Amino acid sequence: MSCILHIETSAQMCSVAVSEDSHVIYHDESESTQKGASAERLGAMVDEALSFTDSHAIPFDAVAISAGPGSYTGLRIGVSMAKGVCFGRDLKLIAVPTLELLCVPVLLHQELPDDALLCPMLDARRMEVYAGVYDRALHSVRGVQADVVDSDTYRPWLDRQPVYFFGPGARKCMDIIDHPNAHYIDGIMPMARWMQPLAERRLLDGRTEDVAYYEPFYLKDFVAKPSKDLLRAVADK
Repeated sequence: MSCILHIETSAQMCSVAVSEDSHVIYHDESESTQKGASAERLGAMVDEALSFTDSHAIPFDAVAISAGPGSYTGLRIGVSMAKGVCFGRDLKLIAVPTLELLCVPVLLHQELPDDALLCPMLDARRMEVYAGVYDRALHSVRGVQADVVDSDTYRPWLDRQPVYFFGPGARKCMDIIDHPNAHYIDGIMPMARWMQPLAERRLLDGRTEDVAYYEPFYLKDFVAKPSKDLLRAVADK
């Protein structure tokens, strides 16, 4: 099996985890209300994770990074750290989409109907979110976009089946999307300790990244053209 170092820096909280043979054996999290303060702790958190595995003589196979979308600064710091570890230890690099990552604790710990759709959301300030729509097998029903949320934004799916909204951006939608098929799950954050199943599957499938040239999923990669407010919000991060 495999041992993977996981790094998550897409949102306000940054976190690090280590998984071995499909089990998380180490994790650490840091959250701060000050912009960038959590990411500044990332170096020490990664060093502690590496010291833990080295002291147990556990060899790494890969480093997994949360690929975005998310904070430009956070993603850039996380990817730089991951690349440094990969180059220093000759490891493979795995990119885990952040919105898929948000779905993992929901799929593991929530009872959902068979036809449920998942809508993970990351906060983009004001009434905008980064969001995607997935089925329970994590097949994309609608690609990742920067959405301005109003009562009709997700109506095409809500009119057909239950949709579960969650993640750091979902709370701002609770009073706006009033539909009998809309359900909200609170407390779901992108965390490194949830990356294991997605990262391990990518490693087994050979879906790794070029360490030298990999870039995370920044705002410029969206299919939908973002608004000026969203561009300004990301620039402020």
